Amino acid sequence: MSSKETHSGGCQCGAVRFRVEGTLADASVCHCRMCQKAFGSLYAPLVSVRGAELIWTRGQPKKFQSSNAAQRGFCADCGTPLTYEAPDGVALAIGAFDDPTGLAPKIQWGVEGKLPFTDEIPTLPGRDTLADANAALFLKSLVSYQHPDHDTHVWPPK
Repeated sequence: MSSKETHSGGCQCGAVRFRVEGTLADASVCHCRMCQKAFGSLYAPLVSVRGAELIWTRGQPKKFQSSNAAQRGFCADCGTPLTYEAPDGVALAIGAFDDPTGLAPKIQWGVEGKLPFTDEIPTLPGRDTLADANAALFLKSLVSYQHPDHDTHVWPPK
């Protein structure tokens, strides 16, 4: 029996799923403008799969050639960012993992593109989702169509 680490994940709608067998290291965030655009976010949290085996268990990401050196993989159905693929290997979006808690970034890249307010975010006040009185009523009756954070034999459910 193998004692390899196993990690799974996928896109928001469940059309693309993956499994990684092996140790994941080199978790980082990238602040470059291409990563900001690719993730629609302030930065891209990524973890390298170098030295591990990446298996696409449902579907395949659609690819966008974002530069002469890199492709970005994403779900063609829901748009979830999934991969950064460069000559030195593939990295997966940390947020696409079913359990991203053990994939804490250890370094920041592309800091020349870092947005000036990024470091201030931890100082902002924090509120529970249901604390928004204007949204609380619709949030209480919210039904998620997001794929669950685990593998399923069939998706969407019948």
